[in-house]
Amino acid sequence: MKKILIPIVIILLIGVISFFCFFRKNDNDLKKVKVAEVTHSIFYTPQYVADALGYFEEEGLDVDIILTSGADKVTAAVLSGDVEIGFCGSEATIYVYNQGEKDYLVNFAGLTKRDGSFIVSREKYDNFTLNDMKGKTIIGGRIGVLLSNL
Repeated sequence: MKKILIPIVIILLIGVISFFCFFRKNDNDLKKVKVAEVTHSIFYTPQYVADALGYFEEEGLDVDIILTSGADKVTAAVLSGDVEIGFCGSEATIYVYNQGEKDYLVNFAGLTKRDGSFIVSREKYDNFTLNDMKGKTIIGGRIGVLLSNL
């Protein structure tokens, strides 16, 4: 009885494993998409969460998010075909269009309406006013933002 049962169990096991391997979503089935972002920002948090929780994969996408500091570099990456999507302000796309380029970018979405600067403190202020910043150091979030001591 054991002589017959062992081969049957092995065949069934191989069959079950093969079934799951065949119907399992293969990473090769995912559509690869490269996204260049101009800066890591708290405003892109939904994108980071979706990536971390595997929501892109559930939709059949293998999303590669890369930091490409500067709107000019994001624009160049999209125009060269190094990335499919670029997150940056519209100014770079306007510059390319105004230069008369035949191959120019098209903005199709606005993620933010204004610059995403905000003030963060290590101490709690119940009734914060700008006067509370006198004598404090302000550190900008990117190159070109004034570092100041008010």
